[in-house]
Amino acid sequence: MRKLALGVGVLVLLGIALLVAVMQQTTGPLDHDVFVEIPRGASTMRIGELLENAGLLRSRLQAGIWKLLHPGAKLQAGEYLFRKETSANAIFGKIARGEIYYFELTIPEGSSIFDIGRIVEDQKLLPAEEFVQAARDPALIRDLDPAAPSLEGYLYPSTYRLPHKVTAQMLCLRLTRQFREVWKSLGTDRAPHEVVTLASLVEKESAQADERPLIAGLFTNRLKRGMKLECDPTVIYAAQLDGRYRGTIYKSDLANDSRYNTYRHSGLPPGPIANPGRQSLLATLQPAPTEAIFFVAEAGATGRHVFSGTLAEHNRAVEAYRRGQKR
Repeated sequence: MRKLALGVGVLVLLGIALLVAVMQQTTGPLDHDVFVEIPRGASTMRIGELLENAGLLRSRLQAGIWKLLHPGAKLQAGEYLFRKETSANAIFGKIARGEIYYFELTIPEGSSIFDIGRIVEDQKLLPAEEFVQAARDPALIRDLDPAAPSLEGYLYPSTYRLPHKVTAQMLCLRLTRQFREVWKSLGTDRAPHEVVTLASLVEKESAQADERPLIAGLFTNRLKRGMKLECDPTVIYAAQLDGRYRGTIYKSDLANDSRYNTYRHSGLPPGPIANPGRQSLLATLQPAPTEAIFFVAEAGATGRHVFSGTLAEHNRAVEAYRRGQKR
């Protein structure tokens, strides 16, 4: 009996060794990235089939063997990128650890839908026009802003981890969800339309965080007095909407009758012209007390501005800027 038991033990060990050897077999080095999507609820054998079809396994039966050798392990759903893992054991180990592939996408504050379109196209994530078309549909934000002409202003700028396969609609949903979280955290009961629209102008007018409450206060003063905002970024946005922006502002752009052109029309434009960050939203909700109604870039390309409460002061600041430009 002892000899029989010993023989059986040896056979079991040999069988296990054989199974381990099978799991160490490779299909050869990968010469390109391989993405595999593991659906939720997929069985072990279904996962094996997907991996075999992707050229990562010699046989889907290796999935069953791996499960037999790792009875307590769970293969996790998600998208996986395989570059170096060439053995079945390494492949299943990655899926069991849940090393899901994510693509990092960074959207800078002040990006418009056209800027985001260029970013996702440069990153080979989506065609720019495909994203812009999806972003022109305000349906995702209608409950929060019934007057929104598009999703502009509500595609929150941040860094996102995204799956390899993402649609324009999925991306818009992710960005608007993030906006909702940030908006809620601001603790305001004000309707977002005017706040986000003005915040987008504030965002585009200055990269200096400490200037934004001043700019918000200045624009608020102009709105109260019925003055035109005369905000250059709105002129640019109007040209972009028409598909004719040429990198600089021309007289024809200033004469454009678009409602977004704040040189032609008083009050706020019909909607945001970019996607503001948290600081610009806060600056708009809490504008700095100021008598200023004019501002111009500071001489010397400092990135800062000179604020004035009278036209005479403003004209002197403009002249100083022009002199600085000629040096």
